[in-house]
Amino acid sequence: MNSFEILPGDAESTVILHVPHSSTVIPADVREGIVLSNDELAAELAAITDTHTDVIAIGAANRAHVRPWRFVNRMSRLVIDPERFPDEREELNAVGMGAVYEKTSDLQTLRTPTADERDSLIARFFEPYAAAMAQLVRERLAAVGKVTIIDVHSFPNKAKRYELHKSDARPELCIGADDFHTPEELVTATREAMSSALFTGEIEVNQPFAGCYVPLDQYGSNRAVEAVMLEIRRDVVAANMSELQAATAALVDTVQ
Repeated sequence: MNSFEILPGDAESTVILHVPHSSTVIPADVREGIVLSNDELAAELAAITDTHTDVIAIGAANRAHVRPWRFVNRMSRLVIDPERFPDEREELNAVGMGAVYEKTSDLQTLRTPTADERDSLIARFFEPYAAAMAQLVRERLAAVGKVTIIDVHSFPNKAKRYELHKSDARPELCIGADDFHTPEELVTATREAMSSALFTGEIEVNQPFAGCYVPLDQYGSNRAVEAVMLEIRRDVVAANMSELQAATAALVDTVQ
């Protein structure tokens, strides 16, 4: 099984829906390096997985007038987290949850990899993922001249122990934005499109999670690559799937 899947959209589409954290799949040899019992691992997967974000993306793709492209991680983030920096730039290294998690969401020991084992996971899973996403963005730029990456996530109602900003608001929707790659018009479009899927319309920008995914070869250098992160509180995901699919489709259509 490939660790990720690229699902083509329309040839003229400028949008890539990125779904990095929806899977619970862990290869058997990677499982051997995780010290949790089966029950403990099941509990951690339930806590850390952005369940049904892939379903949001599928529904949005099906409903959009111009079908977006989708890039979906088919491995659990407990294998590697493709959205982390793989080096000292990653702030979550401080709690053992960089590109290769060593701690659980409650800061218990997940694995104790050697340097070689960590490098092996990065080479096997992180680097091919990053390279494929970068290549897809370059191909779409060559085809249509602009790319908007919509990063689809969810988060729990209560902060987990690993989170570095526990005092931040936990709205129904957090819009993750980057100073360079997320123009104010994209934030506004996201706010307007997604508000119809929320209970009370609670929306914050970069609280409790900040930023959005952009391939490193484009990061901070190419304004033709725009990006925004949808961090949807999990009670909203559980209750409003159809509404979220429709709202995400509306966002896709707005930014095409």
